[in-house]
This record gives sequence, structure tokens and C-alpha cells, in this order.
Amino acid sequence: MSKAGLDNRHRNHDGEISHKHGNTLIGTLRKIYGQSFAAGYPATDKLSDVLLHLNETSLSQLRRDHETGHLAHKIAKAS
Repeated sequence: MSKAGLDNRHRNHDGEISHKHGNTLIGTLRKIYGQSFAAGYPATDKLSDVLLHLNETSLSQLRRDHETGHLAHKIAKAS
């Protein structure tokens, strides 16, 4: 979830994702990752509201795209 950075400080990727993309609707993310993304949550919920409750599959998809710099582009395209 986090890795050591400068002076052994840790960087929380979930917090960074929430800060940058927290207002993104789950419905938008389902256009990118499929209908099973954030299963059990309404499409009208925001990512920041459900991020801490995502299953490993949904969370790993977000992290991968965020770390590679593709998440913002995918969200813009799906919106």
C-alpha cells in the first residue's frame, strides 16, 4: 500500500488516488473496469466514499492505472 520514500517516509497511494480522483463516480469507473467494479455500491457514489472498502481486484486496477499515469486519461475518456 505504501513504500518508503525520501527519508524513509511512506507514500499512501490510496490517499493520493482519493485526493486526485475522489469525485469520480463509481458509474464512470464501471465504464472503464466493468460492471463488477465496486460491486454492491450505487453508480452514484463517489470513489472517495468507497475507496477504503474496495475489494482487492478493484483496488489493484485503480492502483495500476494510477501508478502508470493512465487513470486520469481513462476517467476523462469515460466521462
